[in-house]
Amino acid sequence: MDLNQLADFLDEYLRIHEYQDASINGLQVEGIGVVEKAAFAVDASMEAFRRAVEIDADILIVHHGIIWNGIERISGTIRERLKFLLENELSLYAAHIPLDAHPEIGNNAMILRMVGIEPEEGFGDYRGRKIGFAGYANLEFEEILERLEDRFGEVGYMKFGKDEIEKVAAVSGRGAGYVEEALGAGVDLLITGEIEHSAYHPAREAEMNIIYLGHYSSETPGIRALMNVVADIGIDVEFIDIPTDL
Repeated sequence: MDLNQLADFLDEYLRIHEYQDASINGLQVEGIGVVEKAAFAVDASMEAFRRAVEIDADILIVHHGIIWNGIERISGTIRERLKFLLENELSLYAAHIPLDAHPEIGNNAMILRMVGIEPEEGFGDYRGRKIGFAGYANLEFEEILERLEDRFGEVGYMKFGKDEIEKVAAVSGRGAGYVEEALGAGVDLLITGEIEHSAYHPAREAEMNIIYLGHYSSETPGIRALMNVVADIGIDVEFIDIPTDL
């Protein structure tokens, strides 16, 4: 497939132009003009670039790209990354907030569905848009925890609320700051990525339950689901797993 045709397809499918974002979403680096194989990873990094080249990928599609709020100068790490990408004609495509917020294959919709909850309401305000989702359940806290650990392995949690969970919200990555919004929305359990010290006392005082999947783990569902979308349009795909344990 033509590179620009693939980029246009992803731009439209992910609705990247609808979101204000620190990430420069879309095609960040232009490589070879024809894409036969696409690699996918959560984070753009030299390890991901090298592994993409090793598997003969023509493009690497990531959640966290290398261009945030533009580029002020090309030196140091950014110089080395750009040099490697251009020398190897490896394209780089990034989808940050649009991949969190997508109602079908986004991180937050996928997390809820993994525990059997349908995403019914937008949740998690970010620059005027909801980037997460909330849904309704009739589940015990321990049951939800068990389902998530079946998917992600051991996870962290703060159990300050009730055992019977009726409403769950998910905001992947750094979503622990949404405790106040969760309280106002009648949420019993907030699922996010990072454990944040600053969330402890607000969650305890609000009697809010929080489950932390890890930033990396919480942002693998969306990129894996996007990989399947790209496979469906006839491109060979492969996921590059580089967990950070964070």
